Amino acid sequence: MAIECLILGAGQEVGKSCVVAKIGGKQIMFDCGMHMGYSDHRAFPDFSLISPSDISCVVITHFHLDHIGALPYFTEVCGYNGPIYMTYPTKALAPLMLKDYHKIMVDKRGLEEQYSCEHILQCMDKVIPIDIKQTIQVDKDLQIRAYYAGHVIGAAMIYAQAGEETMVYTGDYNMTPDRHLGAAQIDRLQLDLLITESTYATTIRDSKYSREREFLKAVHTCVAAGGKVLIPTFALGRAQRDNSSFFEGLTLQANMYYKMLIGWTSQKIKESYTVRNPFDFKHVCPFERSMINAPGPCILFATPGMLGGGFSLEVFKQWAPSDKNLIALPGYCIAGTVGHKLMSGKPTRVDLEDTQIDVKCQIHQLAFSPHTDSKGIMDLVEFLSPKHVILVHGEKPKMASLKQRIESELGIPCQYPANHETALIPTTKDPKIVASKTFIKNCTSEFNGDERIAEGILIMEKGQNAKFVSEEEFLETIGIEGNAVNAVTFTQCLSLPNKIVSLETEDMILALEKELKKSIKFRKFEISKDCIKLDSITIRICSNNKSCNFGKDEDAEEMAMHLCCSWSIRDDEMARICLSVVKNMESTV
Repeated sequence: MAIECLILGAGQEVGKSCVVAKIGGKQIMFDCGMHMGYSDHRAFPDFSLISPSDISCVVITHFHLDHIGALPYFTEVCGYNGPIYMTYPTKALAPLMLKDYHKIMVDKRGLEEQYSCEHILQCMDKVIPIDIKQTIQVDKDLQIRAYYAGHVIGAAMIYAQAGEETMVYTGDYNMTPDRHLGAAQIDRLQLDLLITESTYATTIRDSKYSREREFLKAVHTCVAAGGKVLIPTFALGRAQRDNSSFFEGLTLQANMYYKMLIGWTSQKIKESYTVRNPFDFKHVCPFERSMINAPGPCILFATPGMLGGGFSLEVFKQWAPSDKNLIALPGYCIAGTVGHKLMSGKPTRVDLEDTQIDVKCQIHQLAFSPHTDSKGIMDLVEFLSPKHVILVHGEKPKMASLKQRIESELGIPCQYPANHETALIPTTKDPKIVASKTFIKNCTSEFNGDERIAEGILIMEKGQNAKFVSEEEFLETIGIEGNAVNAVTFTQCLSLPNKIVSLETEDMILALEKELKKSIKFRKFEISKDCIKLDSITIRICSNNKSCNFGKDEDAEEMAMHLCCSWSIRDDEMARICLSVVKNMESTV
């Protein structure tokens, strides 16, 4: 058996997370995201590679668009109508992200509408919210469970089990706590497969405090010189980490939800919020569009975080030509976005669809990414110790380096398939066999020379582990009381070829005795006219019409002959030897 993982997105790239895993005969779609660097067909996963009706459930790990952006399209346009699971905060915050994206791409940029605002509402109405560590029985064969992932509020790692096959899909996660979220937490699970993000596959970060000092120094220097600071940020997540001067609309809206969802933050925040809610920013004001070119310094948080469009890009166009201003970029920008172009080496000009922007401003890259670094990934893989690892949501060269580390340092097979490739993960299980206390006791008390021997019976029942029991326990299982071992009788009849029929019955019995003594020595056989016996084993020669096991067969030849064998359970091993001799005798006599 095997787990099949079709990578529809985030295969050797960051963005458009979407993996369809076939586990235990069930198909689960993990995340249904979009690529923020594209506005054509490449923005969404290629859903033509799957059949929506075959998907058992969809599980969304968190509300970022590269993990949920294509969900309304998959449900309302492609026609998926099965269960959709996400945590309560994700269900609350996802519509904000989806509607804001729709407004930017359709209303302001005039791009073709992939799905409508009505589709977003209809999609979210189908979502089933789940809690951390809540086990959901999707159907009788499939269950899922969410674990705390850090990263952003409501983010979850997903455990799935179907039959005996098990896996975890991490989504995005952070193994170190930040100012308002705790570190990822998960049980030590027995896994066939771990699918983990690898955004920072080769990065090991400095301490949080040194990064904060570096960031604040750059901002203070700019403001002191009268410049403006633009921090393009995700409205949900990173904007809630810093106390700044101005928030634009979506970020203010998101803060309202963060105040309501205190229970999903770190323990420190939960213990102190009754005294002071950390999302009440006393020195922060709403930012109006008319303030873009107002004189004097300011600090602005604006969405989206990668300058892929929207208000942050609008402000960038106005502030980038001045060397007094500063653009402080988030930790990672997807290829194809303006943010990625700025991080790839300071350009002097950025070409956009409708204009060219001279870039004279300062560029500073933030190091406050909510993704785990390479140490965190290695720590999680080592902690879970799955049988196999698949890397997604990363850059190919860095994934190759991380794969080599996982295999060489941890000894775990690792893959990083590209988009549209299917990874096969073998899940052959060693059979689990338990033993009764009586059987184990027999093992310790019965000896044969240097070997320990204990005879028993292997019971295999559907849905249960195989079990070795003593003969007495077996009799009780099938409803026979006491130690009447001989009460259980097995029978088997062997048809004889015509050439043996010509022998006299007594001669056939003598020939059979001779053959049996070759294999069973030092045992005395009881012989009569038409049968031979050894303990409870009886081998009788009879015609078809007299056969005790075949019964009367009106269509059989009158002189057809059989060897009818019967024995009790206690002599089963010896009986199997006799049967083997008899079968061989058919071809040699």
